[in-house]
Amino acid sequence: MRVLKECLLLTVIGLVFAGCESSEQEIDVVVDDGPGPIQVLFLGHDSEHHNSEAYMPILASALADDGIHFSYTEDPADLNGPNLAKYDALMLYANHDSITTSQEQALLDFVESGRGFLPIHSASFCFRNSEAFIELVGAQFLEHETGTFTADIVNRDHPVTDSLSEFETWDETYVHHMHNEDRTVLMQREEEPWTWTRTHGEGKVFYTAYGHDERTWSKAGFQELLKEGIIWSVSDQVREDWEAFAATIPELIYEEREEIPNYRQQDPPPQYQLPLSPEESQKLTQVPVGYELELFAAEPDVINPIDMTWDAQGRLWVIETVDYPNTVREEDGVGDDRIKILEDTDGDGRADKTTIFAENLNIPTSLTLVNGGVLVSQAPDFLFLKDTDGDDKADTREKVISGWGTFDTHAGPSHLQYGYDNQIWGTVGYSGFEGTIGGEEYEFRQGFYRFNTDFENLDFEFLTATSNNTWGLGFNETFEVFGSTANNEHVVYMGIPQRYYQEYEWPEGTERQQWSAGRKKIDGHYAMHPITRDYRQVDVHGGFTAASGFKFYTAREFPEEYWNRVAFVSEPTGNLLHRAVIEEDGAGYTEKDGWNILASRDEWVSPVQAKVGPDGALWILDWYNFMIQHNPTPTEESAGWDAENGAGNAHINPLRDRTHGRIYRLTYNGAEHTNTISLSKEDPGALVEALGHDNMFWRLTAQRLLVERGETDVLDELYGQIRNTEVDALGLNTAAQHALWTMHGLGALDGQNEEALQVAIEALEHPAAGVRKAAIEALPRIEKANAAILGSGVLQDQDAHTQRTAILSTIEMPESSEIGKALYSLSQNQQVVEDEWLAEALKLAASKHEEGYRAASGAEASGSSDTSGESAAASGDVKTIRISAVVNELKYDIEEFSVEAGQQVEIVFENTDFMQHNLLIVEPGALQKVGEAADDLAADPEGSDLQYVPDMPEVLHATNLVNPNQTITLSFTAPEDPGDYPYVCTFPGHWRTMQGVMNVIAN
Repeated sequence: MRVLKECLLLTVIGLVFAGCESSEQEIDVVVDDGPGPIQVLFLGHDSEHHNSEAYMPILASALADDGIHFSYTEDPADLNGPNLAKYDALMLYANHDSITTSQEQALLDFVESGRGFLPIHSASFCFRNSEAFIELVGAQFLEHETGTFTADIVNRDHPVTDSLSEFETWDETYVHHMHNEDRTVLMQREEEPWTWTRTHGEGKVFYTAYGHDERTWSKAGFQELLKEGIIWSVSDQVREDWEAFAATIPELIYEEREEIPNYRQQDPPPQYQLPLSPEESQKLTQVPVGYELELFAAEPDVINPIDMTWDAQGRLWVIETVDYPNTVREEDGVGDDRIKILEDTDGDGRADKTTIFAENLNIPTSLTLVNGGVLVSQAPDFLFLKDTDGDDKADTREKVISGWGTFDTHAGPSHLQYGYDNQIWGTVGYSGFEGTIGGEEYEFRQGFYRFNTDFENLDFEFLTATSNNTWGLGFNETFEVFGSTANNEHVVYMGIPQRYYQEYEWPEGTERQQWSAGRKKIDGHYAMHPITRDYRQVDVHGGFTAASGFKFYTAREFPEEYWNRVAFVSEPTGNLLHRAVIEEDGAGYTEKDGWNILASRDEWVSPVQAKVGPDGALWILDWYNFMIQHNPTPTEESAGWDAENGAGNAHINPLRDRTHGRIYRLTYNGAEHTNTISLSKEDPGALVEALGHDNMFWRLTAQRLLVERGETDVLDELYGQIRNTEVDALGLNTAAQHALWTMHGLGALDGQNEEALQVAIEALEHPAAGVRKAAIEALPRIEKANAAILGSGVLQDQDAHTQRTAILSTIEMPESSEIGKALYSLSQNQQVVEDEWLAEALKLAASKHEEGYRAASGAEASGSSDTSGESAAASGDVKTIRISAVVNELKYDIEEFSVEAGQQVEIVFENTDFMQHNLLIVEPGALQKVGEAADDLAADPEGSDLQYVPDMPEVLHATNLVNPNQTITLSFTAPEDPGDYPYVCTFPGHWRTMQGVMNVIAN
């Protein structure tokens, strides 16, 4: 049974978002739409005691093969009628102390209407203010000790226990009171009722006192007990539909293969799962209740898809690369990779027409439509491909930028896309760039960049350096910039581009701050949440080690909770697509865990990219490949077998598949689908109108076409859009924002068009903060515009992101005592100086306008002071040890060295690898303890700020994280006590193999 409601558009998603608290109970519209999984809402809490966040995925993984799907929330406000109506059962494992009247009523109504309720363990001490809840559960927790025991099954005639086996586990020995004798006891621990069932109205209640920690949650017997409890608790119709669905779930078939890297040291080691058809794979893939996963294309029509976009007619363009990762060609125009155009011509939701736009490509990684053609990143080049005769096949090929690194194929350029500012934006990993662009020499490693669309007169800008291999870049609807990188940084925010630091004189000793300036790791959690038991990762085990494809939901088909707030991050090593909830935090942002919007038990499912399509659905590229891992190269010690490295710097593995690939659309059942449109430069009126479309894809497409069209005959209409002061439910006026940037792209804001300039100046006082921000960015840095910015009040804007933009704009203005005075005034505002991004912007701006700033503060200009000095040389001999990271192997090149007790030691650590490393000296025998503490620190959102160095006495000396191609010196005095002192890298997942021993010997 699937439960639908007339008010479905008002319901909450349920995996993370709080529900609307209301005493009004909705009337269910019950629809039996055939076979389907059992949908369980799991209500946990934010606590490491009874760690629901950690234990629910254990259960979800265990029951994924059985067609039982879980959605997770920690908010009791999700106990409301509209939200609960989407689920067949509610499982509660938490320590929420109280419940509101409306939440209590919603829960009681939910069960009474025929749904299942499964309070587990600590749930019997929840909601202590509600007698009705205690009665519903059947008792309340009173006290406990701990121990290892087996609860006895005392009722073998009940459907829950008739086929169960008793099991032994360590757990808390609960004792209950306030017993409701209207129940059926199934299990007892000694004389204490331990597991029981009840009925309430048409619904059923299952309770067990088992479940304190992972020692029980990981027990197969406990998992089977909960499974049977769930199946029993749901209605007969749901059970019947589930049984029909479960009968169709494919059985996973495994084979022994020696080429499976076992970096997680699993025992027994993972096996090779045979692939499934798209239809079979979907049976094992979970999406939120109320959403449908629809197959758009699959092999042989698409193989190994890596990026996609759509044209102005809404047709899908996709890159497929079977050459990835190690088939690297040296000759231009030789390769087996292609760009295809896929169309659904009969409207049935499946692609039925395939056109090969370009072939003979070699490991292309991204594409964007521009200038009437397609720009493709294919290291070492960016290629511009164009169809000149209208047959949808490229017949010209031009190199636009050359110099992109090729030594690692998963660390090259990617994520090309058209930005609000009419520039092409992109990312690059640690393969980096070295070459000439627009007559200027550039050399950089991983990060974000942008460049203009006039390929004959390129103007290139490197925007910010990122911490690691970078495979994600996205904008929200006010043009804030985010991304994702590999290795424990699945959300990074760029608040200040590098150009604003160019004139700033950094103090000595701030090299690390300089490297990370302007961007910040903001992910609020470590764990991903796979439902695949045998997920395979090289490091950051259980976290995000291959985060890619950061994209916001920028349409309006999904519920409002998604709009301009939720971003999608692919994690192919976890077989899932993560939902990152991005929330404003002053002039910056924070992220919280929105769990999965897609996760699969099928170990081949490998989401690599997800974007909002022209239809407002979420389109997902499934690489569909068993072997995703690239490097480090497996060794017998690190992964159970010795592999060789290939030409693309990926380990050679016969399990890499080149025959599969899928493209899905995720749609929302409650959406009011809008008609698809088609845009053309021949209809400028429709293009201007599309600047106000509720889907950012169409807005940006219309903006691009208007700019490429190059005619100013649309300016009057653009003025009208900018002067429209309406705002939507989110406080946005996106049409005005795009109109401003369209004017900018048409050259109307070069200072020569007085009317256009005046319209943009007026926009500085628009009621929508995003419009004010766009106006600041789009206005030319001429005297009249500068004066308008300073006089409009945006330096004190109530919206912190707009205020940050205004402060940064002063850095681009001529040095001025007036601006310096205004900046000093801002420095007296506590709210400004306590906001990290406003304070950073103010620091840079004050440095530019230093004389006026200091004059306003009553201080004299500092000039340049010599703060370097010379450090006193240490007395005595210094033992210098040079250690390097071994590329791709998670090892130091020296695994043992000796020093004398009390000797001065200098370790020069050079990071020649492609990821960050550090080096810690720890006490003898403390390696395991420090390593486990590092694992815990990896799950701390502040762990990277702490350099992944545990704060514990066993750590004697430590470096900061060392970036690729950087060197750091660690100076210390060797311990007086002789012994073997381990040294180790504590970057997440590295400590088990990247270690050595410092032998301290007596003098």
